[in-house]
Amino acid sequence: MATVLIVDDDPKLLRMLQRTLTYEGFGVLSASDGHQALAELQAHRPDVVVLDWLMPGLDGLGVLERLRAAGDKTLVLMLTARDAVEHRVEGLESGADDYLVKPFAPAELLARIHALLRRPAVAARDEALRYADLHLDPLTRETRRGPRTFELTAQEFDLLRFLMRHPRQVLSREQILQDVWGYDFGGEDNVLEVYIGYLRRKTEAAGEARLIHTVRGVGYVLREDA
Repeated sequence: MATVLIVDDDPKLLRMLQRTLTYEGFGVLSASDGHQALAELQAHRPDVVVLDWLMPGLDGLGVLERLRAAGDKTLVLMLTARDAVEHRVEGLESGADDYLVKPFAPAELLARIHALLRRPAVAARDEALRYADLHLDPLTRETRRGPRTFELTAQEFDLLRFLMRHPRQVLSREQILQDVWGYDFGGEDNVLEVYIGYLRRKTEAAGEARLIHTVRGVGYVLREDA
């Protein structure tokens, strides 16, 4: 099931939405301010963000603008008490995918989230991927090399999925870090190399041929040896 990040500085509303979404089977993350929201987005890459506009410090609009400026296309449902037409227009033009005015019924919020997740771009993210004898299913989280299944951590899975979406393409370190670890990545310099090593060990554990190759000075490519 999809993961939803809820961002709101009202603890009562936050708890209510956590209960509602958990009951409906969603994976739920939460944040109470804009900076915490950015950290959660970078760490977990949720499918949808339910984002309150009016928060102290970095508000929802500021979070949204940072996401879109960095090319992050995570689905965003903006929550706000502002119901004037010009405010709705401002939120949508800043990159929100939908807009919901407080107070709202939980059933309406759920309907909006389900509608966002039915969009074609989201459906495409859930398609099973295959390259050579390597298989990855985003819905079941199953990964196989031929008949052999193997387990991946969440970060390993996201990295392999990104590589499999771009087979035979040379991907720069910057491209991979931005997509898999998020915009403005501030982690260890060698984190990508470490995770590539993890993937190689798991995809080659039974002596299979290497599929993830290093392109020196550039990045990595998923391809079969000629």
